[in-house]
Amino acid sequence: MIKGSCLCGQVRYEICGNVGDIVHCHCRTCRKAHGAAFSSVASVVDSDFRLYGHELLSEFESSPGKHRYFCRRCGTQIYAKRENTSHIILRLGSLDDNPLSQEAKHIWVSDKACWYDLNASLPEYQGFS
Repeated sequence: MIKGSCLCGQVRYEICGNVGDIVHCHCRTCRKAHGAAFSSVASVVDSDFRLYGHELLSEFESSPGKHRYFCRRCGTQIYAKRENTSHIILRLGSLDDNPLSQEAKHIWVSDKACWYDLNASLPEYQGFS
């Protein structure tokens, strides 16, 4: 069982199946919605996704047929859903557990933030430095 939640902890979920490959989306919409250089996502079959606290979810149709669901209390994006599909697009920043998935690709690199370099070789720190 893989678990996740929003920042305030009022919206929670469990995944009782596999989490798909990890995709990093650089499209303008994901960047704006997350306030970040890209959004890391993976697909989860609808029937494997159990949501608790759904009464606190709000939604926004960011493009025709695609709805983004987020906690109306703390703003954490939980998932997106395209019409007529059998899976959700899980926002991996909301995970509490390891998804046991592999990174697969970067998409919409044509929309990539100009200040972010995919090939940057930067130092890594375990905390704030």
